[in-house]
Amino acid sequence: MIDIKNMNLKHPCFTKEASHTNARIHLPVARRCNISCNYCNRKYDCLNESRPGVTSEILSPQEALKRYLFYKEQLNNLSVVGIAGPGDALADWELTSETIRLIRQEDPDVLLCMSTNGLKLPALAPSIIEHGVSHVTVTVNTILPETGAKIYRYVNYQGRKYTGTKGASLLLEKQLEGIRYISQKGMILKINIVMIPGINDNEIPDIVGKMKALGVYITNIMPLIPVKGSEFENLPATNIRELSDMRMNCQTQMRQMFHCQQCRADAVGLLQEHGCPANAARQVV
Repeated sequence: MIDIKNMNLKHPCFTKEASHTNARIHLPVARRCNISCNYCNRKYDCLNESRPGVTSEILSPQEALKRYLFYKEQLNNLSVVGIAGPGDALADWELTSETIRLIRQEDPDVLLCMSTNGLKLPALAPSIIEHGVSHVTVTVNTILPETGAKIYRYVNYQGRKYTGTKGASLLLEKQLEGIRYISQKGMILKINIVMIPGINDNEIPDIVGKMKALGVYITNIMPLIPVKGSEFENLPATNIRELSDMRMNCQTQMRQMFHCQQCRADAVGLLQEHGCPANAARQVV
């Protein structure tokens, strides 16, 4: 039986107190993504932005191990290794799993986590568990295919692209199946929800309720960042007061994350330090 409370005391994304004391490192080894979100514009070799999908470079598993060992020597409070892109950790599972294997071989005690859109979660869940991953974050922006059709440009599943409600329905089916499975296996789950004005904002309490029913530990309602070059670049950013109210409202249903920094895919250090110390990072790969 997993000691959830003890493990979360070391994970800054799952416990606010840990965000002040425990460092994490994101290793950007997952280049590919199997869905296209209208709010996303992944960037490589980018040093000036701090948001999900951004990294200064893509690492091989061997380079990722080297970077981890470097920062383990520098940071005595480094307790978590995460694979959070810049693509999807499961879309590039071969690279993600090899990175995890190499790190686990060197450090059997570090917490391992990953972020995914959930499309391949049912198929790869047994392997994720076998590799010793304890924390998984899945981004679920809607439980309505009609809304999903507005958020996702396409879903690429087993070499075929699906669009509209058909693609959104397929993604939702796989998300719910995968979340249910790994929750039943005792893994610790966080669900990210991007609050998109005029698109899914009225549905978020229903999403949170569904996630609670599936055994999710915590949900993280995040603001939309209108990114230049994305389909949603002209949408308004999520109003911070409305975001706070939504989190407070949903807290009556289940645990909410209030301290998310929407970190880069190569972030290192405490949660507040969500940028990548790029010069140091480049010196070790």
